[in-house]
Amino acid sequence: MNLHRFWIRFSAASGFAAPRPGCGVTAYNYDDAMIILAETIFSGKPVPEIEEVVEDVNVSTLDQKHVIPNMEAPTWRGVWYPKGFSQNR
Repeated sequence: MNLHRFWIRFSAASGFAAPRPGCGVTAYNYDDAMIILAETIFSGKPVPEIEEVVEDVNVSTLDQKHVIPNMEAPTWRGVWYPKGFSQNR
């Protein structure tokens, strides 16, 4: 099964509960990415309203001053941005 890199941005109405400027997750598909987010970033709480999802995102297009230097390797299944939530899955 192929892995896909997802960049997920949350609605501004989500407030401080959602990471800014978004989250990066590598997963098998969208549903798998949502499960990973719910289990890691949101610790089983509901995932905030999503504004945009970019599947197979080219990470070089993300914020060069904030996201790129603060991300994990996006090659393994799990959260790669923000740091601190990666798990070997």
